[in-house]
Amino acid sequence: MKIHMISLGCDKNRVDSEKMLSNLLEKYPGSEITDDPAEADIAVINTCSFIGDAKEESINTIIEMGEYKQSAKLKKIIVAGCLVERYKDQIRKELPEVDEVMGVKDYVDKLDIQMARVENSENYTSYLKIAEGCDKYCTYCIIPSLRGHYRSVPMEHLIEEAKMLASHGTKELILVAQETTLYGVDLYKKKALPELLNRLSEIEGIEWIRILYCYPEEITDELIETIRDNRKVVHYLDIPIQHASDAVLKNMHRKTRQAELKERIATLRKAIPDIALRTTLITGFPGETEEDFEILKNFVREMRFERLGVFPYSQEEDTAAAEMTGQIPEKIKLQRQDEIMRLQQRIAFEKAREQIGRELRVMVIGYDPENNMYLTRSYMDNPDIDSMVFVDAGTYNNKISGDMIDCRIIDADGYDLIGERI
Repeated sequence: MKIHMISLGCDKNRVDSEKMLSNLLEKYPGSEITDDPAEADIAVINTCSFIGDAKEESINTIIEMGEYKQSAKLKKIIVAGCLVERYKDQIRKELPEVDEVMGVKDYVDKLDIQMARVENSENYTSYLKIAEGCDKYCTYCIIPSLRGHYRSVPMEHLIEEAKMLASHGTKELILVAQETTLYGVDLYKKKALPELLNRLSEIEGIEWIRILYCYPEEITDELIETIRDNRKVVHYLDIPIQHASDAVLKNMHRKTRQAELKERIATLRKAIPDIALRTTLITGFPGETEEDFEILKNFVREMRFERLGVFPYSQEEDTAAAEMTGQIPEKIKLQRQDEIMRLQQRIAFEKAREQIGRELRVMVIGYDPENNMYLTRSYMDNPDIDSMVFVDAGTYNNKISGDMIDCRIIDADGYDLIGERI
């Protein structure tokens, strides 16, 4: 049997997909994985339904795989993930090409304590999902309904999984969850992320540990000190704040207000001067006035985030925000998104130029033979979403992906940096 896996949506889905694949290879001994759906006997689609675009992508992917059942050797389509959890009956009724469906709650808790994973093509970087579910109940978000209450993965399981990943070549661990900062509160009655970071850093072969999805109100002084003092924990933090207007934050059911956000950011930058902060924002949330939007723009100007993404609000059924008055026209949502991104682009370009002259240790992720350049990432760059550092390989062009090299930044090209080997 040849198995084709398509993983859509977030990094947490990616971890689930790698574990699903391992289960399928065990279920069908002698099977292999193929990147070509035309060669596959089984297609597995791990879906996302967080926002409208994600739902549309998931449905289109199912339909596309259905066409392979008509024109190729594909015999079976298995659909899993959030779309199934949300629309299981509709999928069964309206997409007859689907042979099996599995909602998140059918499998996720079993997968979270499973060690075996199929290695991804870039196995030097691996995601480690440390918790499942969420108890925040932000008014725009469907995740608590789909994935349930917050549940930490036992620390011993995570340590063993990380050791297994390191033995297979992983050098960078990226910690993910709906919220990483609350890790351990359910199991250990305390925020145990600092302890987990210190234990993971003891694993031989792991060189970088990166933390994503930190809610600002849950960032403790102990966590800040651990990021500062543990040499393997990179000085990078992803803090999704969503907005800066107190009125909008209240309607979103976020726990922080602008003053608290500024205080946390100031504390982080004072304790860790070279920290790279990433955040995400939503434009066009119901009731967002021009004044609210100006507050958001001023906040972005003042905070000068190293990395920032913006999404137009998606009116999702079964969320509190979907029923709110003051829904914003799509055109205005997109205009506001574009305005923030243009503002952030100027900041990001300035931030990139500020790096000129700095010495950085970077991770090789590819090689451009035509220009004899290494494609690399610094500690400031999360895979797929952040910038790159292009380093002249010189005569020492024998490095492979995952290797670390030292470079000096000599120029900036937009978001990206240009370096020379030291």
